[in-house]
Amino acid sequence: MRIWVDLASPPQALFFEPILGVLDKRGHEVKVTARAYAQTIQLVDQLGIPYVSVGKHGVKGKIGLTTELFRRAGQLMNWARHQKFDRALSHNSYAQLCAAAMLRIPSVTLMDYEHQPLNHLGFRLAHKVLIPEVFPKQSLARFGALKKASTYPGFKEQVYLSEFTPEENYRSKEGFSDEYSLVVFRPPASWTAYHQFENELSKIVLNKLLSDPKAHVLFLPRLQSQVDDLSHVSSKNLQIASKVYHGPDLLYAADLVVSGGGTMNREAAILGTPVFSIFKGRSCAVDEMLVQQGRLKKVLSENDVDKIEISRYCVIHDVMKNRGLKDYIVDQIIK
Repeated sequence: MRIWVDLASPPQALFFEPILGVLDKRGHEVKVTARAYAQTIQLVDQLGIPYVSVGKHGVKGKIGLTTELFRRAGQLMNWARHQKFDRALSHNSYAQLCAAAMLRIPSVTLMDYEHQPLNHLGFRLAHKVLIPEVFPKQSLARFGALKKASTYPGFKEQVYLSEFTPEENYRSKEGFSDEYSLVVFRPPASWTAYHQFENELSKIVLNKLLSDPKAHVLFLPRLQSQVDDLSHVSSKNLQIASKVYHGPDLLYAADLVVSGGGTMNREAAILGTPVFSIFKGRSCAVDEMLVQQGRLKKVLSENDVDKIEISRYCVIHDVMKNRGLKDYIVDQIIK
């Protein structure tokens, strides 16, 4: 098969890298497009994935995001028009799904967040939808995908974390002192379709982390605007990331992770690193499963902030493995 994979956000690069390897090993020809959004392009370069850069992130607000979605769909159509693809594949790349539908390319999409309103678009355009087993069936029905959905066991992050081997002495190689607790902080994506509000809790939590003299807080911005928002903050405890780190190694080396996004929270939870979620959108089934297992804790209000403890944890990493998942997913893709 000739398969077209579109990478629209940073987590998708990590997720698809091992899947690309399986597809290549099985003899399929794969072409990759990537969107210039957050650290997507830098991460794809870091992973050594050949790609064509198409489109960028829209401006803040529903109108800007919608305009950029359809602009990118047109750009992808122009690129893919003469490629003769047998299948389009993404983790809910709405622009690719629109382009594939217009070009009559059968499409497969994966998704694990049932409260994303754009699932109404993505799931209806896709020929096949792959979701985790805990994804609510009533949500599938609401999105018009009940008859074309297949499930996979576990969490999508296990595709690349099940065979993860941490780099030795990662903290010292990256210049993080063992004298301090390494806290990885990722702010929420407040502009997204599923998170259209500002998260004041994020600022409160960050101030708490920075007030601890034993904490070294590595701030991982999504966009430059989030860096600009910190221009008034003066703290020797704060380090704003100026490069793209290898996520699994960083989260494995951290003493604490606090994030407003789902993927990073699940990555830390699966690796066994203490993690607190400050995500203020509706919680999804995969996150609730990790909460029930005690691997993920949620900070829902200012009253919960004191639950966050900053110290040198004696972390015993109990990685949740699911080694056959990537092959299982590839089987569903090419079926």
